[in-house]
Amino acid sequence: MIDLHVHSTFSDGSDTPEALAAAAGRLGLRAIALTDHDNANGVPAFLDACRRHGVTGIGGVEISAEVPSGTLHILGYGIAPAHAELRESLDRILDSRDWRNHEILKRLQALGFALAWEEVAAFAGEDVVGRPHFARAMIARGYVRDSQDAFDRFLAKGQPAYVDRFRLAPEDGVRLIRAAGGVPVLAHPFTWIGELAALESALAGLHAHGLAGIEAYYPEHSAEQTVAYLRLARKLGLLVTGGTDYHGAVNPQIRLGTGFGGFEVPDAVLEPLWKAMGRFP
Repeated sequence: MIDLHVHSTFSDGSDTPEALAAAAGRLGLRAIALTDHDNANGVPAFLDACRRHGVTGIGGVEISAEVPSGTLHILGYGIAPAHAELRESLDRILDSRDWRNHEILKRLQALGFALAWEEVAAFAGEDVVGRPHFARAMIARGYVRDSQDAFDRFLAKGQPAYVDRFRLAPEDGVRLIRAAGGVPVLAHPFTWIGELAALESALAGLHAHGLAGIEAYYPEHSAEQTVAYLRLARKLGLLVTGGTDYHGAVNPQIRLGTGFGGFEVPDAVLEPLWKAMGRFP
């Protein structure tokens, strides 16, 4: 059992990198990848903890890219977290996130929600406040029923408290991951483009810029989507990865390694990833 897409308290997850490694050990995971949003600050502690718990750890990142519609995230596996250009670019993204967070707070306050920055930040971890933390603060105040309600009515794109921020162009995200020694993989492709022919064309374009793979195994993919993405990978010469997108208490329905319970990422995806990374555990 493996999980190549998890988040810690260094982005919008509820578990520390060390706790993720310990949980992976208890669950008997063979390998786990830390892919926090737009930062790799938790990677060193995560890899150390994985070694202590007998789990193969992969240091990664999940970079948000700018696209006209949909949501495009690029996973970077095996990156060097101290790479200068990577850190500089991710710091710029994080600075933009910080600006956006305060703008979101202003908009929520203007809508009549008596939220303070301190109570939102209290739901965050060591580094990054994100929209899920605003949702949790709103739930605690009784303003919304749950996270889905918060996003549907206030925090999602197009809703009154949504604020955009700086993102890299997709090809720049791919290039940056490559420059930092990593393997760039498209995360949850359905959030970017739903129509398969259009997705194939867009994937071919990114592949030409260095995209190495596609996340075909994902808890929210239907069986038909998974098969379609596997076929696209074979057709375009892309490697395949998969993961739960585990965030812990932020989304308790998703469990580490098993998603909603019956989900599983085949161990067979590891060897092509190791080869692409140029190293083996």
